[in-house]
Amino acid sequence: MPMQNTIQIPTEKLLQLGIAESVNIHYQLNPDELVEQALERNQGVLNNTGALCINTGEFTGRSPLDKFIVKDAITADTVHWNNFNIPIEEKYFLQLRSKLLKHLSSKNEVWVRDAAACADSNYRLNIRVINENPWSNLFAYNMFLRPEEEELEDFNPDWHIIQAPSFKADCTVDGTRQHNFAIVSFTHKTILIGGTGYTGEMKKGIFTILNYILPHDKNVLSMHCSANMGESGDVAVFFGLSGTGKTTLSADPNRKLIGDDEHGWTSDAIFNFEGGCYAKVIDLTEEKEPEIFKAIKPGALVENVGFVNGTNVIDFAAKPITENTRVSYPLNYISNAQEPSIGGLPKNIFFLTCDAYGVLPPVSKLSPGQAMYQFISGYTARVAGTEAGVTEPKATFSACFGAPFLPLHPGFYAKMLGDKMRENNVNIWMINTGWSGGAYGVGKRMKLSYTRAMITAALNGELDNVEFEAHPIFGMMMPKTCPNVPREILHPRFTWADREAYDETAKKLAQMFISNFEKYAAQVTDEILAAAPKA
Repeated sequence: MPMQNTIQIPTEKLLQLGIAESVNIHYQLNPDELVEQALERNQGVLNNTGALCINTGEFTGRSPLDKFIVKDAITADTVHWNNFNIPIEEKYFLQLRSKLLKHLSSKNEVWVRDAAACADSNYRLNIRVINENPWSNLFAYNMFLRPEEEELEDFNPDWHIIQAPSFKADCTVDGTRQHNFAIVSFTHKTILIGGTGYTGEMKKGIFTILNYILPHDKNVLSMHCSANMGESGDVAVFFGLSGTGKTTLSADPNRKLIGDDEHGWTSDAIFNFEGGCYAKVIDLTEEKEPEIFKAIKPGALVENVGFVNGTNVIDFAAKPITENTRVSYPLNYISNAQEPSIGGLPKNIFFLTCDAYGVLPPVSKLSPGQAMYQFISGYTARVAGTEAGVTEPKATFSACFGAPFLPLHPGFYAKMLGDKMRENNVNIWMINTGWSGGAYGVGKRMKLSYTRAMITAALNGELDNVEFEAHPIFGMMMPKTCPNVPREILHPRFTWADREAYDETAKKLAQMFISNFEKYAAQVTDEILAAAPKA
C-alpha cells in the first residue's frame, strides 16, 4: 500500500469546523492512494486502461429543484430568485450543517482536500473540500486547481464544500424538498451537499458562487463556455448547450485548449476556473474524440458506465444506468492543453446552436444587441426523442447558456458581455450545427466538415470582407460566400424545397423566442429588445 503523504493535517481548523477528534482524516492524498482506498472499500473497479469506474448511486445527474441559496442580507436583493435559484432560510442551512458535520463525525474516516479555483491568481479562490468517500475526493483533485505543497503550509480556505452522499435530510423539518440537497450560503461561505453522490454538484456549486462573486464584486464576466487559443495568441470562446458541439469544435489540434467548461473574462485575459475536465462519454469513440478517449487512464474517474459482457472494457454505447455517463480528469491529460490555463482577450466568440427546426443560418454575424439577445435566450432545439414516430423538435432556452448556475439576472451578464464586446472589438458569430434543407425528419444535419470550415474562416479573418445579407426574420447577417462551404447552404430558406413552409417554421420559431424572452424584458435595455426576431 502506498505511504500516506506527510503534509500536516489542518486538525485544529477541522475541529473548529465541527469534525470530531476521533475521526481519521485522510488529508491531501494523491490519486493512486485514493484509487487504492476506493478499491479496498469495494466502491469501484478499474477498467482495462486503469481508470477508476464508480456508480454515483441514486442520482446520476444534478437535481436543479433541490439546489438552494440561503436568502439573507447578502442575497435577498441581488439574487435573481427563480426555479433554479431557490431561496432557503438561514436557520435550515445552520441546522443541516450541524447535522451533516455530526454525521461525518460518526464515521471512522473522512477525506479532506485543499484546492482552488480560478487560474488567474488575482481571482484565486481557496477551497477546502470534505468528503465521506475517497472517490469524491478524487473528483475534487481532478476538477479543482491543485496547490503546490508549500502553498498548503499557510492555506486558508475562502470557501468550504461539505459533502456526504449517505446523509439524508428530513424534508419535514429541514426545509428541503426531499432528502437530497445542495445549499449555498454566501454569508457562511459554505456549500452543503447531502443525499446525492453525483460529483458534478461540487463542481457546479463552485461555478455558481463564482458566477455571483466575479461579476458582482470583481467586474469579471463569468461564462459557461469552452475556450482555445491559436499559435498567434488569438483566443476563441464557444458557448453552447449540450449537443451543440461545444467540446468537439473547441478541441482543435491546431489550437491550445484553455478549458472546456467554465471561464472568466477580465480586462486583459480569459482564464479557466478549473483544473480539469468533466466530459460526457456516451457514444465516445477514439475517432470522434481522441483526446477524451485517451484521457481515460489511471487517475481518471469514470461515472455510471456499463462494460462489455465478461470484461472490464467500457461499453460507451451502453447506458444501463444513465445516458449522462462522464469522466473527470486533470487538464494536463489533454495533450494540447494551455498551462497555466490563461489566454489573452478573445477575438471571436461563437454561439453554438443545434437548430432541429432547420431555420437558423449555418453561420452568421451578430450585432452587439443581437448578441446580447441571443446570449440571454441561450437557444438550441433537440430532437424530441428516438422512439418510433417521434419527429417533432423541441426548443430549449437556457439563459446565458447556463441558467441553472447563474445567481444574478441574465441581463446583468448580457450587459457585461455587450460592454466587453464593444471595448475589445470582438466578433460574435452564431453557428447552427443542426439541420438544413428542412426540419428534423426532412432536412439533413449540417456536415461537421462544413461547420469546421466556417469556424476556421471566421478565425482566420476570411469572412471580414465578404458580402453579407440580413436574415429576414431574425436579423443576423449571413455571409453570401465562405471558403470551403457550398454557397447554396448559407441562406437556410433557399435550402428548403418548400420555401413557404420555411417561412411558417421561421415565424413559429421566432414566436418561441419572443415568448421565452417576456420574463426578461423588464430588466434589459431597449437595444436588446430591438434585436428580437420579427414574427
